[in-house]
Amino acid sequence: MFWSPYLVRTDQLQTEPFNLYLDEPDPHWPDAIAPFDYVLLSAEHWFFRPTYFHLSRHLVGCLYCPEQNPTTRLPPTFSYRLAFRTAFRAINSVSSFRGVVFLRTFAPSHFEGGTWNGGGDCVRTEPFGRNNGTGLEDRFKEMYGIQLEELGIARRAVKGNGERFRLFDATRPMMLRPDGHPSRYGHWPGAKLVLVNDCVHWCLPGPIDGLNDLFQELLEREIKDDR
Repeated sequence: MFWSPYLVRTDQLQTEPFNLYLDEPDPHWPDAIAPFDYVLLSAEHWFFRPTYFHLSRHLVGCLYCPEQNPTTRLPPTFSYRLAFRTAFRAINSVSSFRGVVFLRTFAPSHFEGGTWNGGGDCVRTEPFGRNNGTGLEDRFKEMYGIQLEELGIARRAVKGNGERFRLFDATRPMMLRPDGHPSRYGHWPGAKLVLVNDCVHWCLPGPIDGLNDLFQELLEREIKDDR
């Protein structure tokens, strides 16, 4: 097992904004996947951070630029789509890879009563019912749609060298689990911090256990199909 923190190349900056080179896969993982049976792709909320976007080593735009007169402002969906497209192309370019690729889809946050930096919180202690949960925010719905579209493009681009692309849909089950976030309890007691309620990360029992069970089932199906 190995883990790579990036889909595409980035500069290791100490401060924001980050630099993302959206047409270049991160150099650490494409050459390492050949001997593996399974690859799991997942990327989510970090694409909402202040970022400079580069294509062909040229700055083409930015998200939440600090400059008074910035270059072209682009939405997070711009970088999200290109990052997944580049990652899928990198996988398809590894001719010796014969494994299965799972795309784990976007897991939404659950802020209520305000935005993440405007007093929003997640204090529910039970899951939503299947028919009374809130729907996806428009921006999350768009990210989810981008993942499905890019997965379809990757599947059609397979040249018969053995890759198999699978959907690991985490979005729909996690929509129903507002009870899985740490809220104000994601910090040490008494910490002298300007606290923001954490309704993004999944730190409480239940939701992640459910995703692990789902992924285990997907793996078992693949193993059965290979017999």
